[in-house]
Amino acid sequence: MTSILESYDIHSGKRTKIAEFPGVIEAPVWMKDGDRILYNTGGEIFFYSISTKENVKVNLGGCSGCNNDHVLSPDEKYLGISCNPDPAKGWGSYVFAVPVDGGPARKITEKGPSFLHGWSNDGKELCYCAFRDKKVDIYSIPVEGGEEKCLTDHVGYNDGPEYSPDDRTIWFNSTREGLMQAFRMNRDGSGLTQMTHLDMNCWFPHISPDGKKVVFLTFRKGDLEPWEHLPEKEVQLWLMNPDGSDAHPIISLFGGQGTINVNSWAPDGTRFAFISYRKEKAPTDCTV
Repeated sequence: MTSILESYDIHSGKRTKIAEFPGVIEAPVWMKDGDRILYNTGGEIFFYSISTKENVKVNLGGCSGCNNDHVLSPDEKYLGISCNPDPAKGWGSYVFAVPVDGGPARKITEKGPSFLHGWSNDGKELCYCAFRDKKVDIYSIPVEGGEEKCLTDHVGYNDGPEYSPDDRTIWFNSTREGLMQAFRMNRDGSGLTQMTHLDMNCWFPHISPDGKKVVFLTFRKGDLEPWEHLPEKEVQLWLMNPDGSDAHPIISLFGGQGTINVNSWAPDGTRFAFISYRKEKAPTDCTV
């Protein structure tokens, strides 16, 4: 498998290849300097510099087994990660914070599995999806840790939460109406509003830094269960206004899980990063 890190310009409609990587990389996060893009691969986190084409491994303070759910703090001094600190005990995921420049990791969620997707812009709170009592809901927790708060109502499979630029709302996706669709709610969990009404499964709505556009991923109905988000699928990226209007497809690609799990908008709000994949052809045996 080859991973292609790409960008899309929402004004010109231009799709640009940034770099190719052997194997699977996932979940790009564009940093505020406009040059570095964070991604995960093989349970580790790296920064890729567009200008120098260098990859720098992040010192995760002893954490390993990171998945594709990670975010940066608003000041970019800390990296929030979802990882399994003890794979020998089986599948799991907990939320940690680690200094971007290196240092000990600090565990934030005591319960698991927990998958981090949002860090509030005021720096005070995290939001994540979590498996609790066979339900998958959206939770928030203070950055310093403490008691988690369930924001959804145990209806459907709820995933991919992140804060709007003004911190007033949280965007997420849910199967509460059958197919996976994008929703928005107030930061405290009130005011639930369905934002997409498409005949396909809609995942990971990401609002731009200026609050003017939302990009999201779609899987074709019937290709998988509504709650599934798998790799190696023919998918599309869509764009819409933050009120749900003018939803339309902009890119068709081979991707899925890992393509755009977390917010990947460039700081100027004109572009976003995403990952597509290419399967390498097996060599042909020409012997006779």
